[in-house]
This record gives sequence, structure tokens and C-alpha cells, in this order.
Amino acid sequence: MDIRKYLIFAVFSLITAFYVTGCGSSKSDINTDDPDKAFSIAKRKFDKKDYADAIDDFSYLKIRFPGTDISDKVQFYLAESYLNQKEYIFAEDEYKGFMNKFPLSPLYPEAKYKLGITYYELSPKSTLDQEYTKKALDVFASFVEQYPQDKNVHDAEQKMAELQNKLAYKDFWTAELYMKMDNYRAASLYYQNVYENYIDSEWADDAMVGQAEAYFNGFKYEEAKKILERFYKVFPKSNAKSRADKLKGKLLELMSSGK
Repeated sequence: MDIRKYLIFAVFSLITAFYVTGCGSSKSDINTDDPDKAFSIAKRKFDKKDYADAIDDFSYLKIRFPGTDISDKVQFYLAESYLNQKEYIFAEDEYKGFMNKFPLSPLYPEAKYKLGITYYELSPKSTLDQEYTKKALDVFASFVEQYPQDKNVHDAEQKMAELQNKLAYKDFWTAELYMKMDNYRAASLYYQNVYENYIDSEWADDAMVGQAEAYFNGFKYEEAKKILERFYKVFPKSNAKSRADKLKGKLLELMSSGK
């Protein structure tokens, strides 16, 4: 080994030793060289819901025992600890790292589901940017398709329905704003987006009637009539039926008077 390579190796060794024995020991009290024993110590803290100390321990073990039989469990429970601490950005990073490094781990399905949970928790109220809502939907949909028999599928599907309602309401709320501004063309487009993209949402029927009202207010009576006909076929038992009936009456009155 020439002197340059030796120096590089020596510096790398010192840096590694600093992180493993210096930084690590400053937060973690684990001092065993046995990976399984070390994991058990950290896991006991996790099981006791002492997540802050568990994060210190799992972070240390991640550096101290890379490439060992405990590596996948260490990163998974580090992610779990962050999730339980509601530190969702850190949890996201650890779950994604786990999924990239350990695709064959038996913990992979749970990690994928929990990544969806992390995005679900980051999803803001309907009127704000919905990037995390869409990410959660994508992860849950992929999870359900990949693991249809998993114990978490039912919960994932329920959360998907909730998130779709959130996205539907964002467009519905935007359409309502445009209606108040008398911008009937823009309102019509947003109403249409609701029932075309989120037909199973609780806002789809109201959106279809809303589009018919937007057409009516914009003097597009034939278009309004067609949307109402579609509404009665798609949502025969909708609570919005009284609004549709009222609008239908106005349309019949206008058409019969020849206006």
C-alpha cells in the first residue's frame, strides 16, 4: 500500500471510528458487539414506546452494524420510531431508504403501507397544496395491488376513499368560488373534474348538479339539460335531487316559453 492510499485509509478509519464510537455512544448506551443483542436492547425501548431513545439506538446500530442480519430490522424500526414520534419527514426518508435497500425483506409490505401512512399524515387540509395526498394515494394503490391479502389492505382502502374525497372537495370548493365570481365556464370545468375523476366521492353528485347550474347561469340551456339527464341516471337516490328538480323546472319553463 503506498503512502497516499495509506493516508486515505487511515482518515476513513478515523472518521468511521468517530461516528461509531464517538457520536453514537454520546446518545446510545449500547456497548455490545453482538448485533442481535444490540437490536434486542433497542427494540425493548421501542416496545416501551420510548421512541426518542429508540431513535438514538437504531441510528447508532444503522452505522455500527451495516450489512448484517439485523440491518433491515434496524432501518424499519428507525422509521417506525420516527413515525410514532410524528417526525414524518424523517420517517418518509427511512421508509424509502428501507424499500430501496431491502426489497426482499419480510418487512417490506409493512414498510410500504407505513410509507403511505406517513404521506397520509402529511396530507394537509383540502384548500392547500395536495402533493402529499396524491403521494399517499399512489403508495396505497400500489400496496393494495401488490399485496391484496395483507392485513392492512382494508385500512389502506378506507384511507384512499378519504383522500379521494379530499381531492374532490378541493376541486368542488374551487368550482364554488368561481360560481360566486360569476365565472361559469371555469366553475363548470372544476365541477366536471370532480365527477369525472372522483365519481365515488361524496361530492360527485353535487358537482354534477353544480355543473348544470353553471351551464344554466351561463345561458347554455341544452348543455344544462344534458347534464341533468345524466345526473338522474347516475345518481337516482342522491340528496342533491331536489336541487336538480328545481333546476329542471326552470329549464322546462324557459323552453316552453321559447326563450
